[in-house]
Amino acid sequence: MSLPSTAAPNGRRTRFIQPQGLYDATANGYSHLVIAEAPARHIYIAGQGGENARGELSPDFAQQVAQALHNLATALEAAQAKPSDVVKLTVLVVDHTQERLGVFVQALRAMWGAAPPPACTLMPVPRLALDGMLFEIDATAVIHG
Repeated sequence: MSLPSTAAPNGRRTRFIQPQGLYDATANGYSHLVIAEAPARHIYIAGQGGENARGELSPDFAQQVAQALHNLATALEAAQAKPSDVVKLTVLVVDHTQERLGVFVQALRAMWGAAPPPACTLMPVPRLALDGMLFEIDATAVIHG
């Protein structure tokens, strides 16, 4: 049985799918299901927070999100990958609110543009590794060779 996909085929043996019977998650910046067929190169990016290259952390949530996504893009580039190669995100948010979700979704949509969004799990947490850290994101990317 073929699974329905809301994304056009990307030619890389990765399908981003919004199955019938589940709400359309693309409005929230993610896909319910991603299938990546082998052979492929898998890239695992550790949690990226909102600290800049000097280790400085803004107290502003939106600035931390922007910096963390910048850090994620830097890590992807180092692996010769791009956002469209990401198949799974895990996001940690301190003191999660609908407002913070909106900030994150807007930034995620800007980074992914027209590319199908990856699968994503967001977890509200009471605290992260560093004092003042409000946001962290890790990623798994797949590049078919």
